Amino acid sequence: MTAPLSAIKVIEIGTLIAAPFAARMLAEFGAEVIKIEAMGQGDPLRKWRKLHEGTSLWWYLQSRNKKSLALNLKSAEGIELVKQLATSADVLIENLRPGALEKLGLGWDVLHALNPNLTLVRISGYGQTGPYRDRPGFGAIGEAMGGIRYTTGTPGSPPARVGVSLGDSLASLHAVIGALMSLLRVKTGQGGGQIVDVSLAESVFNVMESLVPEYDMLGHVRERSGGALPGIAPSNTYLTADGAYVVIAGNSDPIYKRLMLTIGRQDLAEAPEFAHNDGRAAKSNLLDAAITHWTSSLPINDVLAALEAAEVPAGRIYSVADIVADPHYQARDMLLNAELPGGATVKMPGIVPKLSETPGGVNWSGPGLGQHTDGILAQLGLTVADIERLKVEGVVQ
Repeated sequence: MTAPLSAIKVIEIGTLIAAPFAARMLAEFGAEVIKIEAMGQGDPLRKWRKLHEGTSLWWYLQSRNKKSLALNLKSAEGIELVKQLATSADVLIENLRPGALEKLGLGWDVLHALNPNLTLVRISGYGQTGPYRDRPGFGAIGEAMGGIRYTTGTPGSPPARVGVSLGDSLASLHAVIGALMSLLRVKTGQGGGQIVDVSLAESVFNVMESLVPEYDMLGHVRERSGGALPGIAPSNTYLTADGAYVVIAGNSDPIYKRLMLTIGRQDLAEAPEFAHNDGRAAKSNLLDAAITHWTSSLPINDVLAALEAAEVPAGRIYSVADIVADPHYQARDMLLNAELPGGATVKMPGIVPKLSETPGGVNWSGPGLGQHTDGILAQLGLTVADIERLKVEGVVQ
């Protein structure tokens, strides 16, 4: 079975999260991804979070299916090798500070001249233009300036982090979308390569729903609301008798009625003022109190069983332990076993999305630093003697 991106060659000049996550998704669907890493230590992600025998478990996930080329980008010969790779590549993904690629002699004018069909995906804090372009930007800053941090947390509390590097991941998704759009243009003969300019802050801003028109037309600023969904009711997080939390979304008109009947509140189900969302949203506190009275009297499993029978959307707040134990995740191949160096196995997230005819897959976990250097350079026509010389001179590892 041929993977959908098996004919695509990608060069990754990135570290940590945003560019590497984007390249990982392309690699999972068959693209040949050559990750260029700094000699010596490689991508700092190799030492982030929890380690197994000195290497980050996150690294093994983030870099699966990639080839590692350890290269000195401060050497003239190292830059020439990148240029050679670029001549036959379809995509180059980078998340350096704006202008850094140009300082290396790998700006768009150079790359486009070498390969007019190359797509250059650039991920940065604020984009390649504008007054903030030169500011350093991490995912956390993108979340802050993109609007999501302001709306995350409970009323009266400081803004909260969502728990993962959401800003980076959203930028990665936008980068993949942009890369595929550009590739489609090239492969269908509609034009040559182009720059895909992805900003961390803008990627977050792009998922912020109706914040701007609500503010512009009504002067409304969406505030932190805890587990509730402001203006849409009932939809909140509720405590159960055994101390668990359940999210219940009873916010469509027919689902609302079924929910109220399930909790024994026929009066609220039939009240004309609650027939539509605008009326329910105006008295969401009353409805939340009624639901909490019911959920707090039952253990979580009984709550979920009753709501499932009534076809009311509801879900337990899952920890990673819940996810790993869940039969649905297992049935959907969302928990894969990967082999690490030394023979140990570890569970990793499966592939998303699911393609019926050409699904993605995992061929190997994150490689050792420079593991594929020799093979990649040999494909460029370098001899064993050439490669050994470059190693001795500190150009590659």
